[in-house]
Amino acid sequence: MAYFDLTGQTAIVTGAATGIGEAIARRLAAAGAAAVVADLDGAGAEAVASSIGGGAFAVQVDITDAASVERAVAAVLARTGRIDVLVNNAGIGGKAAPLWEQTVEDWETIIRINMTGVFHFCKAVIGHMRERRYGRIVNIASIAGKEGNPNMTGYSATKAAVIGFTKSLAKEVATEGICVNSVTPAVVRTKILEQLTPQQVDYMTAKIPMRRTGEPEEIAAVVHFLASPDCSFVTGQCYDASGGRATY
Repeated sequence: MAYFDLTGQTAIVTGAATGIGEAIARRLAAAGAAAVVADLDGAGAEAVASSIGGGAFAVQVDITDAASVERAVAAVLARTGRIDVLVNNAGIGGKAAPLWEQTVEDWETIIRINMTGVFHFCKAVIGHMRERRYGRIVNIASIAGKEGNPNMTGYSATKAAVIGFTKSLAKEVATEGICVNSVTPAVVRTKILEQLTPQQVDYMTAKIPMRRTGEPEEIAAVVHFLASPDCSFVTGQCYDASGGRATY
């Protein structure tokens, strides 16, 4: 018996042209899923999907645009006829600076991407999942959403919102065969760190008891269970992948 088997399923992973999203797409594809590499970077998404091979394919999408998300979901359904898994991974770190150096545009941009993008994709797939009475949604939040990182007010606030959104949606569909969970990584070695200062990265790494950053593949391993049929009595939860950093 193969555990966490995804054979025949379709899994959309946003922000999958690089980093954690790419690692998740590769992991789910290796488990048998048709991995949909969804990203604003269409060329990057195509390259990743091509390298994965099998049933993987790319979809270019702007998660801040509801119409773009709806078109992407329609394209996936037209190709595979089903969406079993949605992993909302796309996000940005935003400007690393204290509140008084943040602009309204900085704030609104990170909300559109990190929070509203999750709303758009969940709303676009939830009807299909409810009709089929099956679905797995995994939202990638952050330990910053629990603890609040200094100089990252927008990031911390939006990731906290993702956790709350996840718990709420999970309760709304708890009797319909749909499990909705979140994962809260600590700092992971990806390109998103390029948006932060070395001091900010050092601050976050120093708070990890394992004294190292996480690897994208380590986050993908947690997501794999939450995206699988084996995750059948787990919903509305927030899974830390933090090297021991979490305080609650």
